[in-house]
Amino acid sequence: MFSDVMEDYLKAIYVLQAEGDPPVSTSAIAEYLDKTPPTVTSMVGKLEDHALVDREKYKGVELTTEGETVALEVIRHHRLLETYLTEQLDYSWSEVHEEADRLEHHISEEFERRVAEALDYPTVDPHGDPIPDADLEPLGEDESVRLSEFAEDDHVVVARVSDRNDEELAYLEDAGITPGTELVVDDIAPFGMITVRTPDGHEQSLPESVARSIRVEPVVEETA
Repeated sequence: MFSDVMEDYLKAIYVLQAEGDPPVSTSAIAEYLDKTPPTVTSMVGKLEDHALVDREKYKGVELTTEGETVALEVIRHHRLLETYLTEQLDYSWSEVHEEADRLEHHISEEFERRVAEALDYPTVDPHGDPIPDADLEPLGEDESVRLSEFAEDDHVVVARVSDRNDEELAYLEDAGITPGTELVVDDIAPFGMITVRTPDGHEQSLPESVARSIRVEPVVEETA
């Protein structure tokens, strides 16, 4: 019903809404999708014409109920495809984002159902991102926090890693920093480097930009 580009915008707005309070500014959408502000403004107008977003002048846009449903369906397709590619076709987690981007708009609901069944109905993708259920219910609030917001000696576990930068994902995979990995924040340098220690004692220094792409949860120490 909607073009691939329209669906890409709806997906981006959904993600940006989840990261902060709506409305989402056109400048944020432009940065996320690497588009010019005039291009975004034009597309937002088309989305508004289709009742997929509500636009508030000088503030930004927010998905309507229909817009949210479309976004959730595309996100479900994307994350199921990423999972299928890694689990069934031996893709690396750093390779699947662009493949899923190309395929997410074109699979049938029957294909989606069969992929979900073959994977035993996964709830998260390889990067730790939640997969919307078949009913396309809105995703719950993300309780994870960016790694860059923690202090020295904090003990955390990786919950999610952004899938938008292939080189960062390959780097983190080589460093053994994937969802479920426990880390200790060893050092925070004044110029932006954050050093973490993995369970095997290996230290890894991460630029702040990379640390911001890693979402973690604090590890609660058990008491005797």
